[in-house]
Amino acid sequence: MVVVVKLGADTAYASDSASIRPSCWAEATLSDDPVSVARDEQRWSCSGAGQDFSIAAERVLLRFDIEPDQTPLLYLLSRRSALEAVHLLAIDKDGGIRQTSYPAASLRSSMAGGYFNAALPDVTEMTRHVVAVVDLPSHRMILEKAYLSPADAGAGRDDLRFLLLMAGLAGMLVMPLIFNAAFYRALRQPFVLWHSALTLSLLMTIVVTSGLSVVFFDPPPMTLSWMTTLIFGLTVASGAMFTYSFIEQGMLHPLLRRILPYCAAWAIFLSVLHASFPFVARPVQSTVYTAAFTPVLAVFLFSMIDSLRRGSRAARFQAIGYAPLILVGLIRLVTGITPGLPSQDAMLLFYFGCMFEVLLTTLGVADRFVLIRRERDRALNEADLLERLSETDPLTGLLNRRAIERHFEQLRTDRFTALAVIDVDHFKAINDGYGHGVGDEVLKAVAAALKAGPDVRAYRLGGEEFLLVLRGHDVDGEAELRRQAIPTTVASAVPALAGAVTASMGITLISGDEGFPALYERADKLLYEAKRAGRNRTRGGNRGDAVGESATLTLTPPPAPRPHQG
Repeated sequence: MVVVVKLGADTAYASDSASIRPSCWAEATLSDDPVSVARDEQRWSCSGAGQDFSIAAERVLLRFDIEPDQTPLLYLLSRRSALEAVHLLAIDKDGGIRQTSYPAASLRSSMAGGYFNAALPDVTEMTRHVVAVVDLPSHRMILEKAYLSPADAGAGRDDLRFLLLMAGLAGMLVMPLIFNAAFYRALRQPFVLWHSALTLSLLMTIVVTSGLSVVFFDPPPMTLSWMTTLIFGLTVASGAMFTYSFIEQGMLHPLLRRILPYCAAWAIFLSVLHASFPFVARPVQSTVYTAAFTPVLAVFLFSMIDSLRRGSRAARFQAIGYAPLILVGLIRLVTGITPGLPSQDAMLLFYFGCMFEVLLTTLGVADRFVLIRRERDRALNEADLLERLSETDPLTGLLNRRAIERHFEQLRTDRFTALAVIDVDHFKAINDGYGHGVGDEVLKAVAAALKAGPDVRAYRLGGEEFLLVLRGHDVDGEAELRRQAIPTTVASAVPALAGAVTASMGITLISGDEGFPALYERADKLLYEAKRAGRNRTRGGNRGDAVGESATLTLTPPPAPRPHQG
C-alpha cells in the first residue's frame, strides 16, 4: 500500500514537471470558427491556476502558452470522457497557424491510466500558443486535467513500475475469485457469489482505468470511457448486494435490507443511462449522475452503522475494508457537485482501497466460512447424537430395532453371517414377583452378558427380547456362549433373585439377499420352538435341532424351496 502511494506520487510529479497546463480558456458554439475565436483576445478568460472551467458551451477552447526555450511538445493529454471531437491549433508568433482535428473515435488511449492523447501539429521555436478545442465535453475533468507533454504519459521508469504494481494488484484480485470458488462449493451461500462479482468488478476497474488495458487491448478511449461508467455501476450494485447477503440475519434493520437491492438496481440503471446517452443533458449530466448516487452512499453508510450497532461480526470486516472506497466516493461526490471545486476521482486512493477491500472482505468471507462450518458441524453432531439416541435403548444402552432395520444392509456388506433372537425365560414372573425395578436390573445384566463387540452386534428389540448379529468362523458357538453366560451374569448383578434366570434362542444364517424381516421371522420361529421344547435352549437352522445348556450348535443354510408338486 505504501508502494502504491509512493510510486503514484512519483509518477504524478514526473508528469507535472514536464508538462504545460492551460493558462486561458474560452467558450464558443459549434458554428464558430475555432481560428477566429483563438485570435479574439476578448473571448479569453485568463484567471491563472485553479481557474473554474465550465462545460456549458458547445465548444470549449484551452490556450497553452509556449516559452521560446520550451522542450518540444508532442501530445495533448487529458482525462477521457465522452466528447465529440478535439481540434488542435499551433499558433506561431508571426500569426501562422497549423491545425489538426480528431473525431472522438480517432483519439488514442494513453499509457497513463484514464487519459487519452492526441498528437499536436508541429510545434516549433516560433510557436507561442497551442489551442485545444474540445467539442461537446461531457465532464469538467476533460478541461481541468488537460496538459501538453513532450511524450505520452506512462512511458517513464516510475510509470512502468507503477504499471507493474497495477498488474500485481490485478493478480491479487484474482486470488479471492479462486478462494470464493472453493468456498461456494462448500457453502452454497449467495454472499460468496456477490463477493466474486464485487471483486471481478474491481479487477475490471483497475484494468480499464490503468494502462493495463492499453498494454493488452489498446481500445479507443471513448470505449474505455463508457466501460468505466458501466463497471462503476456494477461495482456499486455488487457491493450493495454483497452487503444485503453478507450481514447476518437480525443484524440489519429490515427496511435497510429491503432497500439495498433497489440501490443496486438504481446504480445499474444510472450507469447504463449515462454510458448510453452521455449528451442528453450534457452541461449538467455528469453532475446529476454523480449526485444521483448520494442516496446509495447514504443507505450504505446507515447500513454499516446499524449493523455495527447491533453487533454484526460481518459488518466489522466490511466497514473497515470499505472505508477507503467510501472515502473515494465522498471525494468524487463532493468535488463533482460543488461549484468552484475541481473534480477529483482520487484514483490513487481507489487503488489503495481495492487492496484494503480485498484483504478485509476476503478475511470476512473466510471468517463467515469458518463460522458456518462450525455451525454446520455442530448441527450435524447434534443430528448424529439425536439419531444415536433414537436408535439406542435407554435402559440397556444397546441399539434398538430401528437401528437394526436401518443398518442391516450395511451389516450384510460387512460380512455378518448369522442372526440370533434371544428371549429371557419366565420374565413376566420376575416382574410380577420382584417388581419392575428388579426386572429392569435383570435386563441390564442380560445386555452385559451379550458382550457386543466388533464381531458381535447386540440389540434390544423390546421387552425381554434381544437380538445378536454375528460374523466370524464360529458364529454359532459365540452366540451360544453368550446365551449360557446369562444366568451367571444375572445372578451376580441381581443377587435378590431366588433362582437362575435363563434364556432361549433361535439362530439362523444370513444367506442370499434375504431382508431383515424374513430372517427375523425365521429366527423368531426357531426361538419359539426352543420355548416349546422346554426353554433354556437353542434352536438353529431349519433342522429343529435342540441344543442344551452346554451343547455346541452347528448351523446349516436353509434348504432351497422345492418345486410345487401340484
